[in-house]
Amino acid sequence: MATFQEQLKTLTQLREGQRGKWDNITPEHAARLRVQNRFQSGLDIARYTARIMREDMAAYDGDTAKYTQSLGCWHGFIGQQKMISIKKHFGETKGRYLYLSGWMVAALRSEFGPLPDQSMHEKTSVPALIEELYTFLRQADSWELNHLFRDLEAAREAGDSARVAELEGQIDNHETHVVPIIADIDAGFGNAEATYLLAKKMIEAGACCLQIENQVSDEKQCGHQAGKVTVPHEDFIAKLNAVRYAFLELGVEDGVIVARTDSLGAGLTQKIAVSHAPGDLGDQYNAFLDGDEIASADDIANGDVVIKQDGKLVKVKRLASGLYQFKPDTGEDRVVLDCITSLQNGADLLWIETEKPHVGQIKGMVDRVREVCPDAKLVYNNSPSFNWTLNFRQQVFDAWEAEGRDVSAYDRADLMNAEYDATELGRQADEWTQNFQRDAAREAGIFHHLITLPTYHTAALSTDNLAKGYFGQEGMLAYVAGVQRREIREGIATVKHQDMAGSNIGDDHKEFFHGEAALKAGGKDNTMNQFG
Repeated sequence: MATFQEQLKTLTQLREGQRGKWDNITPEHAARLRVQNRFQSGLDIARYTARIMREDMAAYDGDTAKYTQSLGCWHGFIGQQKMISIKKHFGETKGRYLYLSGWMVAALRSEFGPLPDQSMHEKTSVPALIEELYTFLRQADSWELNHLFRDLEAAREAGDSARVAELEGQIDNHETHVVPIIADIDAGFGNAEATYLLAKKMIEAGACCLQIENQVSDEKQCGHQAGKVTVPHEDFIAKLNAVRYAFLELGVEDGVIVARTDSLGAGLTQKIAVSHAPGDLGDQYNAFLDGDEIASADDIANGDVVIKQDGKLVKVKRLASGLYQFKPDTGEDRVVLDCITSLQNGADLLWIETEKPHVGQIKGMVDRVREVCPDAKLVYNNSPSFNWTLNFRQQVFDAWEAEGRDVSAYDRADLMNAEYDATELGRQADEWTQNFQRDAAREAGIFHHLITLPTYHTAALSTDNLAKGYFGQEGMLAYVAGVQRREIREGIATVKHQDMAGSNIGDDHKEFFHGEAALKAGGKDNTMNQFG
């Protein structure tokens, strides 16, 4: 990207070439606008962030400590504040992404109102949220750079050349808030053509990474609920192809596809796979179907479906819904086949939806996948649907019991009890929870850890705390002490909400456009000045 001085030189020459017609245009102001708006389109963003993600994947292959993380967002402001906070606390955004959850879109963004995670929300709401997130992230760039440019003007007026040089360096080396978004396309919202069309909209909005699952579109369920129905591999591969074609058509060659398998918790399929020869992919899928061996045609009733399985005729078990049932305890085997097949057919990363956060369970499946695909890497859902406290206390309890330690002081059925919070078991479980992402990245091939619904829960929790105090005895103090004073003490930029929403940027633009006649909002009577 051109430096501020390079932009200034280019625009000065451009103005001079207009023979006086652009004399009202100040090249420095135009250069500021260019620098503050680095990305001209969603495709610019998709190409830029795809390269970042590919570099991070390569770095992880060399060192598993370099795993990446993200938090789910349901509004542009939430995503913006996450990245501002990350830059504030860690100085850089490296390895930190955003996640767009279909669950949160359904629950919080649908015109139908709150919906379950069943792909019933408007498909256009997904690319709309991607565009919104990047609009807010780009505004964060403008906001931060605008402050730097204001400081630069002040340094020039003060004749402080060292400070001028320092600020120009900060401007030219500014790290954008724009980071990769892993976006949930659910099961594609229809057939492969529907998947392709929606993928294009999402990529045009800025998505460099799309996550698609192997469930049936019209029967799609949340990954942590019952009733999940998977599709044969040939159907899923067609949708992987559709997403890849969308990336290639739009010139995002580095686009990343995450193939999610829900097979661990899915006991049903909508249709029997097509098989052309014993041992082919369709035959492998059908081998997992549950059924009863038949001896003759007399064993077949009207409407029964019969397939050949391991050289035997089997009447497949079919439910009243018309769905077919898998054999019990085949989930992990189906996951491994799903993962290998996806990686061999265009997927870049895997997502294994599990019923609990357990490093050993994930590692067991990934090790089997890596026997065929050595560079297999995962995106993993650190889901709020898990009771993390209970799960890790149970894991510690079980580990101690297996070691022969005395666990008589603990009731495994009541480990959520607050009386265990300060115990050795409680502390050990918290330590395992703290180390889960590091351990799973090292042991189980997890490149990216995400929390799907964090701000759904934080918004509810903070609102509950404020409402309890404000409508109770604390009154206004609940807001002042619990929110505003903390914003001031902790340096949260939103305490100056006018500035965060773009008031200072707007004032500067008024000066660009109107000159001395500009009517600004940031004068001495602006109460934002009370915050220093």
